[in-house]
Amino acid sequence: MSAESSAIRDEFRAGRASMERKVAACTGALSLDPADRAEILTLLAADSDRRIAERAQNALLSLAPAAFAEALTRPDAPAHLLAYCAEHFADKPAVADAVAANPNCTALQLGHVARYLSVTGVQAIMDDLDRLSQHLDLVAVLLGSAPLSAEQRHQLHELSLGPASQQELEDAVNDAEPDLQKRQSLLQRLAQMRVTERVQLAVKGGREERVALIRDSCKVVQRAVLQSSKLTDREVESFASMTSLNDEVLRIIATRRNFRKNYTVVRNLVNNSKTPLDVSLNLLKSIQTPDLKLLEKNKNIPETLRSTAAKMFRQRSQTRGHG
Repeated sequence: MSAESSAIRDEFRAGRASMERKVAACTGALSLDPADRAEILTLLAADSDRRIAERAQNALLSLAPAAFAEALTRPDAPAHLLAYCAEHFADKPAVADAVAANPNCTALQLGHVARYLSVTGVQAIMDDLDRLSQHLDLVAVLLGSAPLSAEQRHQLHELSLGPASQQELEDAVNDAEPDLQKRQSLLQRLAQMRVTERVQLAVKGGREERVALIRDSCKVVQRAVLQSSKLTDREVESFASMTSLNDEVLRIIATRRNFRKNYTVVRNLVNNSKTPLDVSLNLLKSIQTPDLKLLEKNKNIPETLRSTAAKMFRQRSQTRGHG
């Protein structure tokens, strides 16, 4: 973004632009970056002077959708830009995704863009469970209009559920907390929590809550644990080795680049009998040679994985021998 363009944008945001400057913005005579021009024109489209408003509306039609999408990704994107794009440009490529991803997007605005969302756009919203769990009106809109996969629809439905059963909570907490007093305290706190509240706790709570909630009966709560900014490398390493977790949690860990950077996580996943075979086989190429040898002796993992690890070990050994 050029400094000149930014200064002009701030001038219009503050309401200081003269009639001549408004006309210049509509005709393209001002030196503006595409995103700044998109923002300014959406402001002028509601100008009190009807001639300026009409000029701005006509000029908006000539802008590339990418200009609106870029303007919407700014943390300080103004409300008028969000509203105008939701109402008038929802069907343009990437604009619907950018509107929905904006944290200030309302349920009404999401309703305008929901059916135009891409697969990536829907997933970006699903990856912000903190936001969704606080705004169930957004969940209702997504369920009613967005192109959802069966799995996404299931998770959104889960957000409307009430407290878990006592037995399910006891199973999760017993595995997570060895100390009896702490276990009872945690169980009491979780007992009355609806799914949205457990999602919030998974995102913002402490280690003991995350260790229990990664075993929650609702997938959306498990996913929220993995979205927590407080999650430590040590916790993820531990999760990757747990045979009590369902295979979907292990698959998510394997697909997150920031988790895969940790070699211990990768090694634990490959050694975990619950990790889906396709995931383990894909991770094998990242396994260090001494660990390949150990995998061959691991009787808990699938035979296909063991034999593939043995073959890779032999190939690497031969390559070193010829080197």
